[in-house]
Amino acid sequence: MTKLITTRTTRRSQTLAALFAGFCAAALGRAQFTETAATPLDPYLITATRTPLRAAQLGTAVTAITAEDLARRQIGSLGAALGFTPGAPLMANGAPGAAAALFLRGANSNQTLFLVDGIRINDPNTDYQLFLGGACVAACDSLEVSHGPQSTLYGGEAVGGVVALRAAAGAGEPGGRLVLEAGSFGTVQAAWHAQGARGAWAYTLSLVGGHTDNERANNAFDSVNIVSRVDYTVNDAVRLGATLRAFAGNYGSSGDRFTNDPDNTDRERNTLGTVFAELAPTADLIAKITLGAQVRRFESINPRPNGTVQKTTVQNNRGVLDAQASYTGIATHRLTAGFTGEVNHTRNDGFGAINERQALLAVFAQDEWSPRDDLHFTAGLRSDDHDTFGRETTGRGTVAWQVVPQRGKLRASFSTAFRSPSFLDLYGESAYYRGNPNLWPETARGWDAGVDFYLPDGRGALGVTWFETELADLIIFDFGASPGTTANVERARTRGLEIAGKLAWTATTEVRLAYSYLEADNLTAGTRLLRRPRHTVNAEVWHDFGGGFSAGAGVQWVVDREDVHARTFRRIDAEDYLVTRVFAAWSVRPGLAVKARVENALDERYEPVHGFPQPGVGGYAGVEWSY
Repeated sequence: MTKLITTRTTRRSQTLAALFAGFCAAALGRAQFTETAATPLDPYLITATRTPLRAAQLGTAVTAITAEDLARRQIGSLGAALGFTPGAPLMANGAPGAAAALFLRGANSNQTLFLVDGIRINDPNTDYQLFLGGACVAACDSLEVSHGPQSTLYGGEAVGGVVALRAAAGAGEPGGRLVLEAGSFGTVQAAWHAQGARGAWAYTLSLVGGHTDNERANNAFDSVNIVSRVDYTVNDAVRLGATLRAFAGNYGSSGDRFTNDPDNTDRERNTLGTVFAELAPTADLIAKITLGAQVRRFESINPRPNGTVQKTTVQNNRGVLDAQASYTGIATHRLTAGFTGEVNHTRNDGFGAINERQALLAVFAQDEWSPRDDLHFTAGLRSDDHDTFGRETTGRGTVAWQVVPQRGKLRASFSTAFRSPSFLDLYGESAYYRGNPNLWPETARGWDAGVDFYLPDGRGALGVTWFETELADLIIFDFGASPGTTANVERARTRGLEIAGKLAWTATTEVRLAYSYLEADNLTAGTRLLRRPRHTVNAEVWHDFGGGFSAGAGVQWVVDREDVHARTFRRIDAEDYLVTRVFAAWSVRPGLAVKARVENALDERYEPVHGFPQPGVGGYAGVEWSY
């Protein structure tokens, strides 16, 4: 098997090199950028089509979250930033810093793809859970969540959808912000953000570090986040850039409240870097080439009473080459095509003692067709070829009809997706387990239909979506075999309603709402999927009182879900919970602001995952200096 993989990897590398050379030759032609394509304005979204497109033209349900919104609402963590995403319940195995899972549209936690600065941060062997539980969003970050199967543009793991975290380019006069904060549970945090542009150069830089004891013993969390981006404009046809993002976290993993482990520790080091080129050989052709790398190391350290230490280490290394080109020379069409090549290596000395490599090559094509100004179609195909389990082909089609231009839109989509088997699924080995190298991917097909309403003068929008996704060939552990193994046997279905709204009620008052109704069922076992709430409500109001003072309040209500008891492992009905927060800011003078917030203001005692309590009420205050 190893010799076969090595041979295929070599061929794959040669193919990638040839494609890359041809792509560069085609892209470095003549003419110039169009400013709209090079620097999309705020109304444009990118993730749903891999091209800048106005929200009113999208046939996909997309949640967009800006850095400015997060700063005003005093939200600094990645997990909290996703709180107002309908259909995306977030369940954490403990306090801030613990592993967290996102069940986007009811898909499993390993069936949502995270893109960070253009490359994915997770695959079947590299999870995002500690990054989601502990990473911060920087002052230059923006978030887009594309709902529903998205493998046609992004490949495996995009079953529930795609979460894209992107560092924006610097702009305007150089400046920065320094933020200091302290509060309950021994929490201290400092952040420095800087950005700007001078001549051909632009930059952004964000450094965030913090500590919290949390509420339980051996539950402290220390973290450092670094986000940076540099852009250089060579000429009107060539722009170059690079990004670097690093997260380091140490979490006292005290386990569930029945265990209360006194000294377990989880450590995560996750670094991603990219270099990219944006090219405009003609007025009709725009291209982008990205070369990226990720290095992740996770350690679980468990001292034992006899003085020995059990330590599990997972090391993930990934290299990515992604290229695409969009052509608008055919009237009413924008054609986009490209390829993604990836090599990754995983070592896991825990269960299975994995030491495996994988290479994949994917090609994709998409047509965006607008026969009229108020009617927009997209259709695409993709083929992913893995040297471990083979090829998978996916497709996607969407339609958006502006029934009342700039006021109301009907939309619908249908798409397919897949999730790759992991190295542990395929090759794991122990006294009681043997992997199954004959596994095939988990697959999904889903559709949705919805309506979007846009208020005059850009005062807000309301979207309503019904969705349904069917999943097949789900990989489970087969207890009937000896030794145990994995098999593709289960089917599942998720369906429900998503409502999302943002309304500028007046010039000084803003209201947000996100509601999800979800039915998520294991059709093979005839049971509900665990930890998927049937109802999730998020609501928030913010008001500017004048004189530099503003305040807001938010609430999250989670209702009707099933879980597993942390001690008995019995299936149980988990408790509902309602969590509130309030926040306020006062601009003392230009460039100086004082901020305060109270999290879990009603001191709700709740457990998103049974046995892992969240902290009680906590107050935090800080000062922000801008220059």
